[in-house]
This record gives sequence, C-alpha cells and structure tokens, in this order.
Amino acid sequence: MRLRADEFSRFGEALGRALAAPAVIGLSGELGTGKTTLVQAICRGLGAPTLATSPTYALVHRYDAAGRPVYHVDCYRLRQPDEARDLGFEEMMHEGAIVLIEWPERAGAWAPPLDRHLRLAFDADPDVRVVEEP
Repeated sequence: MRLRADEFSRFGEALGRALAAPAVIGLSGELGTGKTTLVQAICRGLGAPTLATSPTYALVHRYDAAGRPVYHVDCYRLRQPDEARDLGFEEMMHEGAIVLIEWPERAGAWAPPLDRHLRLAFDADPDVRVVEEP
C-alpha cells in the first residue's frame, strides 16, 4: 500500500491499538524509509506516554504502554547475527512484551518468530512510503 505521511502515521497508530501482547513486529527497508517513524506511531497507538526514539546505538529501548512492556530493537549495527544473542529476546518474550524489531534479518535465528513483517520502501513521490506485508 502507498501511504502519505499522515496516512502512514494513522496506519501505525491503528496497528498499535490492535496489537495484543505478546507480539513481534519486524520492520525492514532501506535507511530513511520510516521504520523509526512507524515505531513511534505504533507506540502512540499502544498508549506509550513518551516519544519512542531510535535505539541505533543502544540497540534496545524499553517503553511502558498501558501497563505493557514494549521493546524497540534496532539491529542495524549488528555485524553478524550472533551479536543478537545478548539483546535479551528470550527475556522479552518471557515477559509477554510487544517487540518491534528494525532490521530483523540482521539478527538471524536469534530474533523471535515475527507475527508480522512490514517492508517499507520509497515511492517515486517523496512524500509517500510503500508498506508491504509478505
């Protein structure tokens, strides 16, 4: 689907409102396609009181949303999948969290199974993002 910025935000918020824990959502796409922007919208939909920020360097950020733990994981900086072993995915799943993973393919077998995998892409129109779900 092709979404303009306001539609993209509403899509993420609706997705967040519809999520029930535990859930794992993967977000893939080139740099700048809006993965973190979509995570922010999902967190708003979940009721997180703080703005989600990119965990590019910290790798994992934790938020509370309406009494549920939400983890935002960014695997972009992983050089090899084995580096994901220490990110705490097993604990997140044991906690019954909602886990939003940017670049899940970089975590390989260490990433938990995805309930949904959204692929983001640029469109010819710079104000539009393409969201596909295989």
